[in-house]
Amino acid sequence: MECTRCGACCVAPDIAALDKPLGLRCPHLTQDNLCSMYENRPSICRDYQADEVCKLIEAPTLEERVGKYLALFDLTDEAKSVKARGCASMKRARLQSPPAGPESPTQAPGGERPR
Repeated sequence: MECTRCGACCVAPDIAALDKPLGLRCPHLTQDNLCSMYENRPSICRDYQADEVCKLIEAPTLEERVGKYLALFDLTDEAKSVKARGCASMKRARLQSPPAGPESPTQAPGGERPR
């Protein structure tokens, strides 16, 4: 599948390599939804390939696509909490979160969320 450059993958998931929290816009994502550090982006971003999730979250706006992504992985409430706390980094968000139980089905091994 070809990337539509919608920007949802740069907003919805957390991106540990960039210390970007869940549901918050990557600081490197420009207003036209392009990466301002494309040539120097981390491997997690380089390796990402558009897939069936991109089709599942299709919507007219970036905000709607992000909402659909978060709902698909049952992360809407967690993302709202992160946003409400104003966390600018994953590290800070994790320090403010209650202790995690066993890995949830929406987490990949090692605690990373699916992209």
